[in-house]
Amino acid sequence: MAAFKTAYEMQADMIELDVQLTADGVPVVFHDENVKKLTNGNGNVKDFTYARLRELDAGSHFSGTYRGEKIPSLQQVLEWLPHEMLLNIEIKPEAVTENQSDGIEEKVIELVVNNKLENRVILSSFSYLAVKRSKGISSRMKTGLLYERSQSSGKVPSVLIEEHGADFFHCSSREMKRSWVTDLQRKKIPFMIYTVNRKWSMKKWMKRGCFGIFSDKPDLLRNVYESTVMKR
Repeated sequence: MAAFKTAYEMQADMIELDVQLTADGVPVVFHDENVKKLTNGNGNVKDFTYARLRELDAGSHFSGTYRGEKIPSLQQVLEWLPHEMLLNIEIKPEAVTENQSDGIEEKVIELVVNNKLENRVILSSFSYLAVKRSKGISSRMKTGLLYERSQSSGKVPSVLIEEHGADFFHCSSREMKRSWVTDLQRKKIPFMIYTVNRKWSMKKWMKRGCFGIFSDKPDLLRNVYESTVMKR
């Protein structure tokens, strides 16, 4: 939660987070499949109950300042989300199962709907199945397809978006091609780029018309936006 609050203080327009399910079916916010690298515990998130996961220290790895920081549930983040902020929820592929019923897509969408946040949330995933399922569960949900080469069969972004019913195309700055930008703009499909931390690269993607930029430096991104876009 500390990272999200800091991003808000830096005037970020949107935050991005990753969700997985605990052993007792609670959507929690955590990036890695295993907790060992980032906490004082060991084991896969899916094998912990939510109560046990909350006992771990998820802050000391980053700094003593954050010692005792807990792994939040998605519900906690949704309750906290400031009214002017947007949210990109990435569904981790390892949390996607063969069965849709009571799966992570249904659980995440239920929380978003219950918190009346459908208009401020984008559900994204490297799992094309999760993206397609999410739109099928709720046509009102905005979805983002995170480009994954092995699932794409050489198809251009607009075709992938159409096939999976997505609203946004997300791609790394390294993978995005000029021809893809042209394809997306021709079909009026908004796209987002990750992870951009250099000023010159931020300017480049803004000039190319991207909808959003994922960055570890939201304060720098804000400054570049104000000097590059708002002064046009």
